[in-house]
Amino acid sequence: MLARLNHLWRILGTGLSFLAFGLGGLCLRVLVFPPLMLLARSPVRRQRWARRAIQLSFAAHIGLMHRLGLLTYDIRHQYRLNRQGLLILANHPTLIDVVFLVSLLPNADCVVKSAVARNPFMRGPVQAAGYVANDDGAGLVDDCIAAVRAGGNLVIFPEGTRTARGQAPRLQRGAANIAVRGRIDVTPVRISCTPMTLGKGEKWYRVPSRRFHVVLDVQEDLPIAQFLNEDGHGAGGDAAAARRLTDFLTDYFAGEQSRAGT
Repeated sequence: MLARLNHLWRILGTGLSFLAFGLGGLCLRVLVFPPLMLLARSPVRRQRWARRAIQLSFAAHIGLMHRLGLLTYDIRHQYRLNRQGLLILANHPTLIDVVFLVSLLPNADCVVKSAVARNPFMRGPVQAAGYVANDDGAGLVDDCIAAVRAGGNLVIFPEGTRTARGQAPRLQRGAANIAVRGRIDVTPVRISCTPMTLGKGEKWYRVPSRRFHVVLDVQEDLPIAQFLNEDGHGAGGDAAAARRLTDFLTDYFAGEQSRAGT
């Protein structure tokens, strides 16, 4: 009986957390960002303040889910994120991966889908924070390189979407192109969720039999030079170097997928 009540509570708590997330985005847009835009005259300062506000709100959301008894978590080697100008690549098992990562980064930059940028709950935060929109395919890589060189910590999930349960990750080559063309070392983050929940195609109310546990393990940087020739170019050019990096990262994150809870 107690187990049944606990399960029902976690379904309710998950719904409440989704509602709180949407309302939080709306509050940021209506109540936080308008005065912030007025107080900060410099566009750079406005952007940093907006990103800091988003970080704090995401951290509060993770705290809410923890207090509701929905999840526990473990952040390993967080100190590796205490730098500027990082290209952070992570696997993507759950819906809340980006919430976790951004909650750890005062100056996080993200590549967001154009649909997210148009969402009424998210449009204000996305615009204020100056996130990179992915609807400009021609200039997307250059925009991402510029964002990192400007000191932002760019968070990208190379799969482009969440990993389907029971399947190996399938990485797109865009993230590798950013690293190779920008000559930017990669800061990989391995994410696991046990038992799995909020995965690709899964309904939010299909909660697991117990609280889920999320682990974010920030790994040592991967020097981009190892994927290039001594002259700084990959054999066959940057395209070949990007393929090598993508293949490496696919195997790298597949190892974490095999350990993830089901």
